Amino acid sequence: MKPRWFKWANRRLMPSGSEYSENVTGVDPLWIWTDGEQCLSCWQPTLWERIQLLFHGRIWVSVLSGQTQPPICVTTEKEYLKEV
Repeated sequence: MKPRWFKWANRRLMPSGSEYSENVTGVDPLWIWTDGEQCLSCWQPTLWERIQLLFHGRIWVSVLSGQTQPPICVTTEKEYLKEV
């Protein structure tokens, strides 16, 4: 999956140690929306990932944290944030 820009994004997280250059470590910059209490990012599966999802119906989530996993929300809604 690849992280994607979305219209509510208000911050871009860069890979560690790459303040100005893109893809220094092979990790894409991550566009997020944040209100200071939560962060939201948007991801788009490749065609192959879509096919795999169609056949086995599973999505795995990995968080780079060694002891626990913070609360997360995984959804397939077209738009997560709705304009008021």
